[in-house]
Parts: sequence; structure tokens; C-alpha cells
Amino acid sequence: MTENAWTRWPSKEALGRERRSAHRRLLAVVVRVLGLGALLWGAVAGGENGWDAVGATAVVLLSVVVAWALFRTTLAHRLRPSLCLVAVLLGLGGIAQAVGFDIPAAVLWCGCAVIALERLPLVVALPVDLVAFAAYAMVSDNSWASSAALAAGLALGGYVLRLDAEARGHAQRMLAQERAARAAEAESAALAERARIAREIHDVLAHSLSAQMVHLEAARLLIERGAEREQILERVVAARGMARDGLAETRQALSALRGELTPLEDFLEQLVGTPDGARATVTITGERRPLPAEASQTVRRVAQEAMTNVRKHAPGAEVRMVLDYGGHEVTLDVSDSGGGTGELAGTGGGYGLMGMRERAELLGGSLRAGPGEEGFVVTLKVPV
Repeated sequence: MTENAWTRWPSKEALGRERRSAHRRLLAVVVRVLGLGALLWGAVAGGENGWDAVGATAVVLLSVVVAWALFRTTLAHRLRPSLCLVAVLLGLGGIAQAVGFDIPAAVLWCGCAVIALERLPLVVALPVDLVAFAAYAMVSDNSWASSAALAAGLALGGYVLRLDAEARGHAQRMLAQERAARAAEAESAALAERARIAREIHDVLAHSLSAQMVHLEAARLLIERGAEREQILERVVAARGMARDGLAETRQALSALRGELTPLEDFLEQLVGTPDGARATVTITGERRPLPAEASQTVRRVAQEAMTNVRKHAPGAEVRMVLDYGGHEVTLDVSDSGGGTGELAGTGGGYGLMGMRERAELLGGSLRAGPGEEGFVVTLKVPV
């Protein structure tokens, strides 16, 4: 059968007691105590002798046990056991009425009506209510108008309890979904941070090792050509310097991961201030401002890779580096004046700029590298 508003059970979150506020729990306890007190008072006051009171008390305690079982079966959404237990409660009310205990009978019938509307599907709760209120009206001394008003009030109260429970259950489900979403977001952020750390370490090591390989390959070529000892030593010393710089860059990357970056402008000035970048100049345009860590690191890595490519492919060329702070993006333009192909142009795997392009695209930016008017031009754009 297709589930709809008439056949749908109240949710288990609505029927359960989890996450109820303290005042709600207190109110529920007060209502149950009053109901039990009314049953016991009616049982004691209605009996003609002590044995009648004992028997009526036993019926009341049995009713409490059945009501507890009804709460459990409705929480588990078990329809047939719930209807059987409701029938038992209605029958106990009939027995109480038959032996002269009017108050316990009225409490049992009215309680069944309210519980049915609160905890059962409406398609079965309404017939239960009709039976309970009809039984009460037939034995009540009140007028039909008074009985109808009481029935309407109790039915409205039961339905309000149902709506309140559903609202509470919906709030609990929304809270659970929000917590699950936050957990998923935290896990996604952790995975993204791990990827960023791995990418950062890879870029640092790739740049450092690539530069060392350039100088070591140059030393090998010089040895094969029988060059002077000083020339070979110069390349070896340069490789050692690259290793030292690589260690410093690794430390800087770790500092960046901790949020301790040096200003981007200072980094570029230091980059072009090295011996390999002696003929390079840096120009800063636009309004300077702090950049997000990932965008700042991307600019730094692209600048390093561009300088490495100049050393490999156009040694001795003049380099112009322009950093522009736009309204919605930052642009780095690195161009060289060109020159003869370096003797180390064939070294390396050629994946440096490709990796930088992928890194820029991850941030929603772009990287373009190709021949310019004079030499080679690398242009990076990163949204900020």
C-alpha cells in the first residue's frame, strides 16, 4: 500500500524520547502521574469494599503494563500488536465500567483515543477514537453536546501532540543530516588539505631536484668535454647550492602549511636576486593585498618554474616578471628576451609547467606558456 498522510506512522524520532528537552520530559511525567493517580483514585473510591479496591487496583496496574507495551509496539511501528493492545485497553475500560468504576473507565477510553491519534496511523487511529468516544458517551451522564465537546477537545489535543512530535522528529532528522553533512565536509576538507600538502611537497622537491639535475648534468657534460676543473667545480657547487635552497624551500613550504608565509613581493624579489636571476626584474602593479595561501603558493611555484626554464633553455636572457593585483584575480607574467638554446635544454622530463597548469586549474585559474615577441612567456591568472 502506498504510504501517504493517512497510512504513514509518526517517525521513530517523534515517538521516541531521545533528545527531548527537560521541560518536555517533566510535562510527560506529570501527565502520566496524574493519569495514574486518577485511575487509582477511581479504583479506591469506587469500590464498595476492600476486595473491590484490590481488584480495581490490579486492573489499573494491568492497564499500565499494557499501555507501556503499547508505547513499545508503536515505537517499533508494529500495527497488529498495537491494535491488539489498544483493544485490550478498551476492553479493560469496559470491564471497569461494568463493575461500577466509572472514572477509571473514562480515563482508559479517553487515554486510548489520545494515544491512538498521537502514535498510530490516522487510518486506524480515527476508528479507535470513534469506538472509545462512543463507549464513553453511552455510559456518561453528560449530555450528548457535552460529550461531543469533550471528544472534540481530546481529539484535537491528541492531534496537536502528534504534530508536535512530528515537528520534533523532523528537527532531529535535520540535525542528524546537518551533523552528517558537517562530518562529510570536514572529511572532504581533510582530504583536500592532504592533497594540498602532497602537492606542495611534490612541487618543492620537483623544483629543487630539477635544478640540481641541471647543474649535475652540466658537470657531466663538462667532464666528458675535458673542461677545466674550475668549471666543473662551479657546477658542483651550484648543485650543492640548489640542494641548500631546496631545503630552505621545504622549510618554507612547511611554514606555508602552518600559515607563516613571507610576503609574496619579498619572495619574488629574493627569487630574482639569486645569481641565476641576476638579470631579472620584478614589477608590482595594482593594490597589494594578502592572498589566500593556495593562490600565493601557486604564484610562487610558477615563478620558480619559469626561472628554472629560463636557466635551462635561455641562459643569460633578461627576465621581466610582472605581478598584477586585479580586482578579482592576480596575474603573474614572466617573459624573457630569448637567446641561444642552452646546453641543458634536453634535461628534465618537461612536466614542470604542466603540473603548474593543473595546479592553477584546480583554483579556477589558467596558465599559458608559449613563445612571445622576443623569447618565451609564461602567464598565470588566479582568481582571488
